[in-house]
Amino acid sequence: MWRSAAIDRRSLVKAAGLSFLAALQPRALLALERADAVYASGIRAADGSFAVATVTERGEIVDQVTLPARAHGMAFSPATGKTVAFARRPGTYAMIFDPWNKGEPIVITSAEGRHFYGHGAFSPDGRVLYASENDFDGNRGMIGLYDATSRFARIGEFETYGVGPHDMTVSDDGRWLVVANGGIETHPDSGRTKLNLGNMQPSLTLIDAANGMLVEKHVLPPQWSQVSTRHVDIDAGGSVWFACQYEGHRNDLPPLVGRFAKGEELTFIDLPEKTTRRLGNYVGAIAVNRKDGLVGVTSPKGASVTIDARSGKVLAEDMISDASGIAPARHGFAVSSYGGKFLATRSDVAWDQHIVGIARGRG
Repeated sequence: MWRSAAIDRRSLVKAAGLSFLAALQPRALLALERADAVYASGIRAADGSFAVATVTERGEIVDQVTLPARAHGMAFSPATGKTVAFARRPGTYAMIFDPWNKGEPIVITSAEGRHFYGHGAFSPDGRVLYASENDFDGNRGMIGLYDATSRFARIGEFETYGVGPHDMTVSDDGRWLVVANGGIETHPDSGRTKLNLGNMQPSLTLIDAANGMLVEKHVLPPQWSQVSTRHVDIDAGGSVWFACQYEGHRNDLPPLVGRFAKGEELTFIDLPEKTTRRLGNYVGAIAVNRKDGLVGVTSPKGASVTIDARSGKVLAEDMISDASGIAPARHGFAVSSYGGKFLATRSDVAWDQHIVGIARGRG
């Protein structure tokens, strides 16, 4: 179950515009009506085009919204129903749309001297969209602030107090922004090339959402300076879980998952050696299932791992070829793959790196 009161699926079907429901194929409408949960994720279609797909927990695609280019991360506001697809680094667009309304999406462009890092999050009231960005000439991470009440006009920015911010999230009460600064310097003139692998500065920062001031900064220990902090989620107790990608020697066994709470030091989860090897030094996504007290991580190297949020112990490992996105499901997690699988269903698409829940069934 994802945070906050995600739109109830039965209410959603009832409230969805008649034009939206009428446009669905009978098979898609049936899938929506019987869904336990509904998600959104970027896809690459068989013809090479890109879109955001609305998909049920069974893996049935309900609808698609065309994208201008490949997307990466997603954000959803339970307060307003708005969904955002962020361009893959170093992209410069973000597309905001209502998945239950065929209205024209809003496409925004990053400010001059900035590009998006593929992730963002809404404030709990849905009035502000935060986006991780790169001040590439200044080599510093930024958070762009966008007014969701005024067609997502850019209204300011905060520093992330680190280099190469990737994923970010917002505390339940909206007071804190949590940022995974991957520590990797990039510049659009060099494409996706990583420019400082010998001098990385990974960190996790807690930032005051009211004024952008730094509250806490957790720098990874020197021996793990090449462990890039990439993705974050928050559990029921308010602890931040983070997942990493290692830029060092492939035979090393670095820590890949950790957690911290405000006012506490970060700690790494002691994963079994075989688990670390299966993850291939690369965790591509992380999600928390608050109801079940679980943390799930995926690796495109071919693994999905479930961790007990209380003890940090590994509960399950599944070998999933090209595993990509992960999100909480009614029980456990929904996992997608680049090869077209969403749980047990295979579609003629490549699912992109991240999934976001946009509706759930009752119970």
